[in-house]
Amino acid sequence: MYTVGMEEEYFVFDAKTRRAVRRLDKKFLSLTRKKLGDRVMTEMLQSQIEVATPPCATMKEARDHLVHYRRTLGQAAAEHKLGLAAMGTFPLAFWPEQIVTPKARYGAIMDDLQMIGYRNMLCGMHVHVEVPDLDTRINLIMRLTPYLPLLLALSTSSPFWQGHLTGLCGYRLAAYDELPRTGLPELFRTKEDYDQFVAALTWAKIIPDASYIWWALRPSLGNPTVELRIADSCTRLDDAVAIAALFRCLVRALDRDRAFNAGFDRVGRAITQENKWHAQRYGIAATFVDPFSRSPLTLKQWLDQVFDFIAEDIDALGCAAAIRRLHRITVDGTSADRQIDLFTKAKAAGRRRLTAIKDVIDWAARETQAFGGKNP
Repeated sequence: MYTVGMEEEYFVFDAKTRRAVRRLDKKFLSLTRKKLGDRVMTEMLQSQIEVATPPCATMKEARDHLVHYRRTLGQAAAEHKLGLAAMGTFPLAFWPEQIVTPKARYGAIMDDLQMIGYRNMLCGMHVHVEVPDLDTRINLIMRLTPYLPLLLALSTSSPFWQGHLTGLCGYRLAAYDELPRTGLPELFRTKEDYDQFVAALTWAKIIPDASYIWWALRPSLGNPTVELRIADSCTRLDDAVAIAALFRCLVRALDRDRAFNAGFDRVGRAITQENKWHAQRYGIAATFVDPFSRSPLTLKQWLDQVFDFIAEDIDALGCAAAIRRLHRITVDGTSADRQIDLFTKAKAAGRRRLTAIKDVIDWAARETQAFGGKNP
């Protein structure tokens, strides 16, 4: 129970121009598949590539897989004069230039989404935690929903969009929420509620199956897991592992105490929606509202409350080392904070906007390949 799997999406860019590629180099793709097999996959748009770990018993195991994937992809990219960057949005990716990967599923999605599909230049991190019973998963999703803004704030890495600083720490979801069936999960308490929803959409041929439901948190169709989808792709690997560990511990804690958050209601969901916006806009500097007490919270106060609640689960799952990284994020900031700081300082020093953006991309590429420190 509670094994963890992680998926990361990365941008591939031209090492000289720093622009996102329009089409993935076939030799690069062939080399990565030779070395990583089915652990590396193409995405809907050719400027992106994805990796997925197998189910892991420990966070160290998950981290080791991701170190291998990131290093292998980075080396293959360098051999083909490309770069690799883990970021929620890529500063020099432009949606009118995007090319769709030729695959039946992607073609059908693009036919439905039209222009919105081309604007999906977004990279996220997905975390799967094993919960075999679907009825339990649906109830857990309802009770986990209040924590989604917290997990988003800690992961923000998308302050740029098409060459411009957006003013948001997490612009990725502002773009992603253009798609249907995204955002916070619906307030379903039982498997029967969820099944009725899916059945109605599939009967009407709006979607072929539940994998076309892209909520920020959902029951996975192909795996016996609860799947977190709200997080930006984390530039720093240890940030990603820490956030995944936090989510894993929350799943166990709420499964252990099935009365906790059982009173989450429509008002609480509306407050969570507002909290989500504040996480997108301000990242770790956001002020949140407790969906139950209705009182204001800083991110640090919220984390402290959560740590108290999941202390038993941190120990049981061996996640203490990974979760310690969250304290570092609250002090040093997220990838978004660093990107904004690099850009504004470069501009203040008189560097041109494009040059300052390239500095940000170079930093992100280096950090994507930085694996220093001890394994959690």
